[in-house]
Amino acid sequence: MSRGTRFPFPVPALLLALGLGAGAGMATAIDLDGFNLDGLNLDSVLGTGEKLITALRDISPAEEALIGRGMAAGLLGAAPLLADETAQRYVNRVGRWCALQSGRPGMQWHFAVLDDPDINAFAAPGGYVFVTRGLLGIAGSEAELAGVLAHEIGHVVARHHVQALRTQAARGLLGEIAGRAIAGQGFDASPFISGGLGLLARGLDREDEFEADQLGVTIATRAGYEPYGLPRVLARIGQMGHAAAGLELLASTHPPAGERLARLERLMRGRFDRYSGQPLLEERYREHLAHLFAP
Repeated sequence: MSRGTRFPFPVPALLLALGLGAGAGMATAIDLDGFNLDGLNLDSVLGTGEKLITALRDISPAEEALIGRGMAAGLLGAAPLLADETAQRYVNRVGRWCALQSGRPGMQWHFAVLDDPDINAFAAPGGYVFVTRGLLGIAGSEAELAGVLAHEIGHVVARHHVQALRTQAARGLLGEIAGRAIAGQGFDASPFISGGLGLLARGLDREDEFEADQLGVTIATRAGYEPYGLPRVLARIGQMGHAAAGLELLASTHPPAGERLARLERLMRGRFDRYSGQPLLEERYREHLAHLFAP
């Protein structure tokens, strides 16, 4: 598409002024040092994870990974991995490249596709990120996939689940064992895993989702992708409507897509335009995933 092309679904103003050319090569990391969003330095935003590690030392990175591994096992108990090596390898490659541009590049990141027709994506502490087969079906480019994965990476970088679990433990909502763990009397991951699976079913705080959106577009842009991949996916979901089949869980655990788009528009308007020529990689996306949805 060219600049000014009309999309087949409603999009905010920031999407209508894009150059939408797609490249054929691997996205290249770009230098965003010193790039500010209304006084907010991106390097500061992307360093959030390391600062929070220092602030939350009573749940160590190793313990965080243990919680995440248990949550990931719970997810896989509800929906199996997609039995497609090509798709799994491709999503891992895109996800790990984006994770290298985040505030926690040294983490052991794991990306996987769930064999689930619903449209959703999940993150768990310690670097576990899942997307569903249904979500891959509504994305149309590698930049869109990267935007979704980068949103989930943002949750892990900002330790949203860990913070929510610590709050629950402090309120006594995870039981006495969790309270003893927070107090340093030995770590039992089981109540945190159970509480974390509850968070996936109920959803995180709305502000956590908005922050993950901000981190997501930043990380995907830093990874060299066209910045508007995540907004495109949100616009498509918004066009489908919350009552659409396959969107029930996503709609119940996230703010409305239109509200998220409005927030991103305020954040991105005029500030990401210089990166709009970065590749979408639509052809490469189809090359790796079109076989999943062939009639």
